[in-house]
Amino acid sequence: MNKINGFLYGLLSSASFGLIPLFTVPAIHQGMVFWSILLYRFLFAMLALAGILMLDKQSFRIRSKEILPLMLLALLYNCSAIFLFWGYQFMASGVATTLHFMYPVFTTLIMMLFFGEKKSFWRMGAIALAITGVYFLSQSDSSGGITATGIFIVLLSALGYGLYLVTVSQLKSLEMKGLKMTFYVFLFSAIILYTGMLIADIAVQPIPNRVTLGNLVMLALVPTVISNLALVRAIKNIGSTLTSVLGAMEPVTAVCVGILIFGEVFTASIGVGIGLIIAAVTVIILRK
Repeated sequence: MNKINGFLYGLLSSASFGLIPLFTVPAIHQGMVFWSILLYRFLFAMLALAGILMLDKQSFRIRSKEILPLMLLALLYNCSAIFLFWGYQFMASGVATTLHFMYPVFTTLIMMLFFGEKKSFWRMGAIALAITGVYFLSQSDSSGGITATGIFIVLLSALGYGLYLVTVSQLKSLEMKGLKMTFYVFLFSAIILYTGMLIADIAVQPIPNRVTLGNLVMLALVPTVISNLALVRAIKNIGSTLTSVLGAMEPVTAVCVGILIFGEVFTASIGVGIGLIIAAVTVIILRK
């Protein structure tokens, strides 16, 4: 029963994360820029996590030496989120989310290049698969609206999240539970993002209507808070490896949302590219 629950939680975590476009794209169509959308996402998610931490009677206290590591994590998370949301303006949301799903490939590359992780035939083959997948996606430009600029921007998002995960694994000064760390990452992300907007003279847009407010709240709750809570439960029941493999539901969900809800184009080239990237990520996770 624990394993069944673990699989269900793992599917819920990845599928809910794949719903990011469902709540983001309509807000963009209402004229909101991704800077404001992200700021509201961080604020609403932070409030929800604060409520959960209080119900769980966890302390909010952090040590002074943890502030800089948390700021670094927030900066990397910000970069990843900004490039992903920016990428939605250059290509179909499902394809963008699939490219973002390449972050385990970047994590593996970073660990091999800078931390001496062992190279292997399987890992190098998986990286080649992922690169081939990106090539197939780039070939769908005429029908799928995918541009080299869009691919580069979203790959920066995947790189940013890969760096975020590597930093989390390498930081020895952070000794706190996952939800508490996520709360502070969102808190500092909101501070960094708002400071950047002030410096760049970018105004925070008011929420135009109730429907957009609902989308922003759901963006903070479903692919952020619920996804994180389900992830923790899944790892406890079936371990991190199987939970990571179930993460393949993330791009699948995003592609289905794009096709069924937003009428996005799906070609054979896009299908092959998505399949190769999912296969590459799955090989990397299973070989670990």
